[in-house]
Order: sequence, then structure tokens, then C-alpha cells
Amino acid sequence: MAFLAMVMFVSLFAFGGDFFGWSDPHGRIQLALVATFVFGIICGFKAKG
Repeated sequence: MAFLAMVMFVSLFAFGGDFFGWSDPHGRIQLALVATFVFGIICGFKAKG
């Protein structure tokens, strides 16, 4: 499951603008993707332990 999440994150980060057609000149969407991924990792570690 973690591998699938990582692949989806990398795909969206690298090719999301082309695939979904969003315009992100200031990088805010990519920043939101990174923050969501990091918060997901933190929540996963807290839920485990």
C-alpha cells in the first residue's frame, strides 16, 4: 500500500499538471501535494505506534 501511495504521489507531482490540465505557475499545488504526503506519513506512524 505504501508503494502504491508513493507511486501515485510521484506521478501526480511530476505529471499531474499535464494529466489534469491544472495551471500552477507558483508551485502551490505541488506544495500542497508534498504537505499532504508528509502529513499522511506522520499520521501513519502515529496510527501504528
